Amino acid sequence: MFSPSQADVRQFFCTIYAKAQAGQALEAIETIASLWIDEHPEYHAELADVDAALGSMQDTEAGQNNPFLHLSMHLSISEQCSIDQPRGIRQAVELLTHRRDSLHLAHHEVMDCLGRMIWESQRAGRPPDGASYIACVQQRATRD
Repeated sequence: MFSPSQADVRQFFCTIYAKAQAGQALEAIETIASLWIDEHPEYHAELADVDAALGSMQDTEAGQNNPFLHLSMHLSISEQCSIDQPRGIRQAVELLTHRRDSLHLAHHEVMDCLGRMIWESQRAGRPPDGASYIACVQQRATRD
């Protein structure tokens, strides 16, 4: 299991942004990340300055948006859907995407479910509950 540090994650996204801006070839995972970066122009200034990104790791306040966490969640959800793990996530996200008429909006709702699952897992000291995660996404997909 790959467990990147906070610095690794920031370096990863800043490097992808720089490569995309320079028109350099991207690896498959970098291409997916770059597409999500494109969806968030409000993060481009932070992604353009790797030194500042690495220097501000300790500056994140509670409730403040963390572009690196946000992009990581987009990437995680994309990967989960590509391999349908946990089982059923692909269909649930597709249904939510259809209902919201936007993959981007659907991902933001899925992030709420993913964040809740992780928080509950950490709080209880047990593995993440994929079934409750899928149920949360499905519930969002079936309500207006």
